[in-house]
Amino acid sequence: MSYENSLEFAQRMDADDPLRSYRDQFHIPKINGREAYYFVGNSLGLQPKSARSFVEQELSDWENYAVEGHFKGAERPWMYYHKFLKESLAKLVGAKPMEVVSMNQLTVNLHLLMVSFYRPTEGRYKIIAESGAFPSDQYMFESQIKHHGLNPDEVLIELKPREGENNLRTEDILSAISEAGDQLAVVFLSGVQYYTGQFFDIPTITKAGHEAGAYVGWDLAHAMGNLPLHLHDWGVDFATWCSYKYLNSGPGNVSGIFVHERFAHDKSIPRFAGWWGHNEDTRFQMTKGFDPMPGADGWQVSNVNVLSSAAHLASLEIFDEVGMEALREKSLKLTGYMEFLIQELSGDDDIFEVLTPSDPTQRGCQLSIFFHQNGRALFDELTEKGVLADWREPNVIRVAPVPLYNSFEDVYQFVHILKTALTP
Repeated sequence: MSYENSLEFAQRMDADDPLRSYRDQFHIPKINGREAYYFVGNSLGLQPKSARSFVEQELSDWENYAVEGHFKGAERPWMYYHKFLKESLAKLVGAKPMEVVSMNQLTVNLHLLMVSFYRPTEGRYKIIAESGAFPSDQYMFESQIKHHGLNPDEVLIELKPREGENNLRTEDILSAISEAGDQLAVVFLSGVQYYTGQFFDIPTITKAGHEAGAYVGWDLAHAMGNLPLHLHDWGVDFATWCSYKYLNSGPGNVSGIFVHERFAHDKSIPRFAGWWGHNEDTRFQMTKGFDPMPGADGWQVSNVNVLSSAAHLASLEIFDEVGMEALREKSLKLTGYMEFLIQELSGDDDIFEVLTPSDPTQRGCQLSIFFHQNGRALFDELTEKGVLADWREPNVIRVAPVPLYNSFEDVYQFVHILKTALTP
């Protein structure tokens, strides 16, 4: 679409935005008494105003029923709480409800899933990942490989962009998969690369990994709630995500997993078992012999954290109402507008460059701006002037215009403040 660099244009876009009312459903922090321009939803989403009532409902049930709240909860008995999130999560990742479950934290789930899907043999033992993956992934790879008595330097194939480029080419990922061939055990990448904001071609990469005989999994921490996903149809073997970024469930809140239906009834798959993953029909008989629940539920270890899940459910209800397709439609316009303004500001001065792909199909709502000098000082000045963004070493400011609560005027004002900060 055709953009204009003016406050009037931004305000017209907001007036015509069918999702504009959802901003009022979130608490927006203030800096110096004024609403901040908040672009850190890729790190911590804003609090839905409804979250308080959801949590207070469970506090009330705890007060009134105590242990009987597991079965007598006024609205949602705690015994079944993880089930109340399934339909919403399934829609967000493009899955069947039995393929998803809310549980643990992301790094815990990374390890639990790799126990099941990374089973190296003498001939097939290598893992493909992107270089510079988020530390959760890096440390998981290192420890999982060592757990099997192997050397990470000999096992892990870390893919880097070509010289002079910022992002991985799909063709280079496919070439690496082909080259690894029969030695390849697992392909595991980020759905959206946290530093650059690149959205990988999940279906194409998954297909290639399967053709090589490997399992293919995804860390969706920066993709979940950001982009439409179709994990079941894409044939993804397994995935995990966190809920506190785009899903707005609160700091450090619960993660979730996806395990494809084709593994649903395979009880031979090794896993670290826990009592909540055991067949719920016989769970309380407390007998020996782990009998996993069908589907993703069979990977559960512990019973659900009800208070944190209540906040998670509050946000998921908003996603159910809006839908990812509508969010993606606005996101394309909103992020496109930010890119337009930033590119116009950069001109030929070479003060900064955008690392995130310019192709909208290869990104979500994050833009990563690399500053060639004085990046940290500039970031601090932006914060003082009411912009909440995200600093990442080295020299990158990540900004994420989230379609649920960010406006076109937010974007305009951010770039206007950035321009002022860059002016000598």
